[in-house]
Amino acid sequence: MNEMESVLSKKVLRVGIYLRLSNEDRDKVNKDDDSESIKNQRNMLVDYINKHPEFALIDEYCDEDLSGAGTYRPEFERLIRDCENRKLDIVLCKSQSRFSRDMEIVEKYINNKFKEWNIRFIGLSDNADTEVLGNKKSRQINGLVNEWYLEDVSDNIRSAFNSKMKQGEFISPFAPFGYEVSPDDNNKLIIDPIASEIVKNIYDLYLTGLGFTGIAKYLNSKEIPSPSLYKYRKGIKLNVISNRPREEIKWSTNAIKTILTNEIYLGHLIQGKRTTVSYKNHKIRNKDKSEWIRIENTHEAIIDEETFNKVQIAMKERTKPMKATGGVHIFSGKVFCLECNHYMRKKNSSKHEYLVCSNNRDGYDDCINKTSIRYDELANLVLDAINRKIEKFYDEEELKNLDSKKLDSRFKEKIKSLVGLRTDIENKISKTRNYLKNIYEDKVNGVITAEQFKDLITNYNKDEDIYKDQIKSINNEISYYRMKEESAKNNKEIFSKYQKLEELNRVIVDEFIDKIYIGKLNEETNTRDIQIKWNFE
Repeated sequence: MNEMESVLSKKVLRVGIYLRLSNEDRDKVNKDDDSESIKNQRNMLVDYINKHPEFALIDEYCDEDLSGAGTYRPEFERLIRDCENRKLDIVLCKSQSRFSRDMEIVEKYINNKFKEWNIRFIGLSDNADTEVLGNKKSRQINGLVNEWYLEDVSDNIRSAFNSKMKQGEFISPFAPFGYEVSPDDNNKLIIDPIASEIVKNIYDLYLTGLGFTGIAKYLNSKEIPSPSLYKYRKGIKLNVISNRPREEIKWSTNAIKTILTNEIYLGHLIQGKRTTVSYKNHKIRNKDKSEWIRIENTHEAIIDEETFNKVQIAMKERTKPMKATGGVHIFSGKVFCLECNHYMRKKNSSKHEYLVCSNNRDGYDDCINKTSIRYDELANLVLDAINRKIEKFYDEEELKNLDSKKLDSRFKEKIKSLVGLRTDIENKISKTRNYLKNIYEDKVNGVITAEQFKDLITNYNKDEDIYKDQIKSINNEISYYRMKEESAKNNKEIFSKYQKLEELNRVIVDEFIDKIYIGKLNEETNTRDIQIKWNFE
């Protein structure tokens, strides 16, 4: 048999080469170019194939700009599909780490599935070869080293990001709407002069009575581009998941709510709200508020603190907006029944609008306050009451006598009470945890059975969840009253800027009034008790 016949008689082995660019090899000049690393890998593998006449290159699989940490890699997935469909006999890589640094992936495919599919794996630089006896242990050791490397890199990156956040550096690649990343410092935000005016307009619109939906409709009617469209037109490439063409993405209620609740517009950075489960599991996990990294005054504010606080208070007090306009009526969330404390709901007739106790709807007859009050009559009564307050306090001498400490003392007392309640609950959690340690010792010493211990642990976990929910609710209340306290400090300014009002709007009602209580109608005198709880009393 001559040399040619000997070669032909050998089985031709179908080879697929897998190439991957790692982080340390990012040396491309242009995005569409192959990196030097990819070129070098390709040359090495093709040269190896050429030295083995029985090898035939069938296909090339190349993942650039993608991690080897087990995340989705399209060409890697195609390689695996071809292996499963028996299109290849050999998978050839520069090294096992180019195939994957994830030990689970290595075990699943190289040490298991490839053997099942009768596929040989070869890594040139680290001598990984599934056909060589005794090679498995060295490959597994290399796999563990690669796994440790990934874990160390992940920990180092997290540590670096945390350090940057604690120093007040902005670490996201994209600035929130209203800001830009500074061209001189990638970790610094500067105001976007156009988008920031839209943010201010959104806050103004909300304070005039429009809700999230109403503001979104207004902005869309004015053809003001949504945040993602605005950034796209500026050349910023965002990954936006939408079934609409980018030019058709409109303002949404969620976008409005995000802007109205984001403290970034006060000049504060709140980062580290979310994290991934691990360097291998990239599922997003929301972190507890106590773990957030909050650094104040890191950049120029777009919204002043008074306006921001007014919006947060209004959000907590408002009811649903009217469907027709997207706005809320000027007394929404403010009017309550004096007899049963339920809110007064708005209803319409062909001639007038009315407010009626919500405790008498849908056939229920639980409140003695059954007669409605006309909306316009209540508006006139409240307007007169506000003007009387202004007339009383507008005098400069009277304004000097307005003691801010007295005005916000009720908020301080409420906050103090809530803080005390929170401390009591935290002490209960602490005592319960000490109790848990004791019952664990009882289990170890045989005082209680494992089954009894399990039941006690279950009850403990339920109790702790209840306590944590209570603390979260208390923290929300404290935040609310602190905002009200801050608002009370501005009462002198309120009286200073108004002399006499001709009509009411939502902003004026929010500034002056906390709640309005409507009593039942006295049928003999045709009058009713109406009490106004002011923000400054």
